[in-house]
Formats: sequence, C-alpha cells, structure tokens
Amino acid sequence: MKTVIKDAKVRGADGKETLKNINIVDGVIESISDEITLSGPKIYDAGGKYALPGFIDLNCNICDPGYESRENIQTISQSAAKAGFTSITCSPLTSPVIDNKTMVMYIKDKAKDLSAVNIFPYGSMSKEGQGKEMAEIGEMYSAGIVGVSDGNVSICNANLMRNILIYSSMFDLPVITFCENPELAACGVMNYGTVSTVAGLIGKPREAEETYIARNLILAKHNKGRLHITHVSTQESVEIIRYAKKMGVNVTCDTCPHYFTLSENKVDGYNTFAKVNPPLRTVTDIAAIIEGLRDGTIDAISTGHSPTFVENKWSEFDKADFGISSMETAFALCYTTLVKTGVLTIWQLAEKLSKSPAKILKLNTRGEISPGMDADICIIDDKKEYRINAKSFESKAKFSPHDTDVVTGMVTATFVSGNLVYSLA
Repeated sequence: MKTVIKDAKVRGADGKETLKNINIVDGVIESISDEITLSGPKIYDAGGKYALPGFIDLNCNICDPGYESRENIQTISQSAAKAGFTSITCSPLTSPVIDNKTMVMYIKDKAKDLSAVNIFPYGSMSKEGQGKEMAEIGEMYSAGIVGVSDGNVSICNANLMRNILIYSSMFDLPVITFCENPELAACGVMNYGTVSTVAGLIGKPREAEETYIARNLILAKHNKGRLHITHVSTQESVEIIRYAKKMGVNVTCDTCPHYFTLSENKVDGYNTFAKVNPPLRTVTDIAAIIEGLRDGTIDAISTGHSPTFVENKWSEFDKADFGISSMETAFALCYTTLVKTGVLTIWQLAEKLSKSPAKILKLNTRGEISPGMDADICIIDDKKEYRINAKSFESKAKFSPHDTDVVTGMVTATFVSGNLVYSLA
C-alpha cells in the first residue's frame, strides 16, 4: 500500500518549516522529500497545511467493557480520529477491571476489530482496582499493557504503592498515578476556597492532590520506579514536581486542557459541565500550569476524556456526575491558549501531545514524522476559526464546558498507519 501526503508543512532538520511530500509505504514513512518518489500511490493534498505526528492520549476513559452506554471502543475511536489522536490509552477501571491477562487481550482484540485508531490498554495496579493487593502486573505486561494505573483512584496504602513502583521497574513500565488523598478530598465537589464558600458547595482542598504527589515522588526517588503523575492542577503541584526533577527523581507528568483554560469561576451558576476531578482551580493555578508547560516541568497534555450521560449532568451540582467530554476540543483549546499567545510553538505543542507521550509509553515508532516511523499523522488548519458545538461530537458524551466558545486550529485529516481514518472534506 502506497500513500503520499502532498504539500504538507513539516519541520526540517534545521528547524525551519517547509513544504514537503510524505511518502508512505505499508504504513511506514518511506521518505520526506520535494518529490513524489512512489509509483501509483493514493495522493492526499494537504494544501500547505501543517502535518503533525498523530496525537497520543495518556489519559482516556473508553468505558468498555461494562459502561458501553456511556462510550464504547467504536465511538471513542471515531472521536479520537476526528480530534487528531491516532493512539489512545484505556483506563483499567472498567467492569470487569482490566487486572489480568484475559482482560488485556479482550481490549486488544476488540480494538483490532472496531477501532479506527491504536488503543493501548493500561493494567490495573491493584486487583479489581480496589487498592488493597497488587495485580498480576507481569502477566499483563506479557499480554501487552503499556503502563499500570488505577484510573482516577489513588493507592492509599503507601507500602503497596512502594511495592508497585519496585515491581513495575522490572518491566520498565510507567506507573500512572492519579493523586488525591481521599481523606482530604472527602465529599468535595469543587475547589475549596472563596467560590465554593459563596456557592455553598463542599470544596476539595488543593492539599488533597499535593500531599499524594509529594508522597509518590519520595517513594519513586528511593525505589527507582518510573512515576508518571496525571491531571496536575495546582501551582504547588507544579512546583513540587519541578523540584523533584531537579533532584533527579524519575518522574513525568501531564495536565489537561481544562486546567489551563478554565478556572473555578466556571462553576458560577452551578454549571455542572464544569464539575471535573480534580476540580477546576484558580487563575493563579492556571498561570502556574501554563508556565509548567512552557518550561518543560509538565511533559505532556492528555485529554482527561471522562464521558458520562448528559442527563447525569442535569441535576443539582452535589448530585451531578464528575466528568468531561474533552477529546474533540483538546487540540483547538491547546492551540488557541498556548500557540496563539506565544507560550509554545506549534512544534512544541506537538511534542506535548505526541512525542513526549510516545516516550513515556515507549511507543518507539510513534511521536515523530520521519523516515522509518509509523505513518500516524494529522493535518492541521492553523488558520481555521470556529465555534465549538458539543452536539456535533462523535463521542456519545455530547456536552462541554467550552460549548459555543470560539477557538482556532482544526484537524482536517487523520492518518493511522498511512490509512485515512478521518477527513473534514
């Protein structure tokens, strides 16, 4: 199979942008040149638009098996393709939990049949995701997991967390940790502070995140595990991770677009679409997250896509589900907030969305557009301005706190292994 992406804007070896043809053979980039070097290929004309490496999502809830009515492999893959994500990960907190070899194979086999994009499962750190006993990590590694995670639940037992870091290091697997102390977070439904007090809502203090981040960093430092912290949301979290990196701790981290585009004020009027976990924080936290992205403290950006029924958002704030439909807004929010403002270049943004996640998950043939790499590519119209319309999402979760916001930067085509899996035209 031969494909050429013609007249695509890429970054040359000298760092300069240039128009090239990307020649693809059997799903692999054969060459990037001024000429079309293949005979009889399918040709896609990029028309001078950017060609970026396909995005890789480090944190996504697919909801299959067990919660397919919220999202399933087919709908999430269509949503991902439309959003430029060519590889996504699968949270293990399904029903049953992905905590054994059989469940890993189930996800891989079903994804092979139904998904337009690559799906890489995480294995649960603990049996049944209950945080009490270590799962069969070695067995799941042999079946093809790319990391271990307990989804959006923290391991409370420090000794278990320590043992997971030690054992996972034998397989060089990243330990993907959501950091929230349940005793401090308690029944909180938004960020603790003035806004929650005025609204009469129970708040989650920032210490709930920061204490577990500090604990896990200390455990990683002493036990040489590959720690990855997901959903970083506070200023102090960024500062703690920045210090840990300077001290040589083997740690990476990510944040989500809603943590650098929305503040707790979005909850005004009891807007349940803004009810996420961890909660939206303050304007000061947003500035710190953006600086962490700029200086490299924050390695990657994940979507944090966490679908639920829109009906479960139409209730009192206390009773409404946590969750956000964020796959199809991710790139445009990143481009509008980070690139248009000069915080990052488009190529630096591509590193946060693709190259760094590929490195963290050891997806060694993905994350870059260069000869010999998998032809996972998205085409970007950086001039396209449009209004977000949640009703048009491919995801089953057709709601967003960004609904009707005007953004810039649109994915116009997505290729997975050289196959066109999404096209705006």
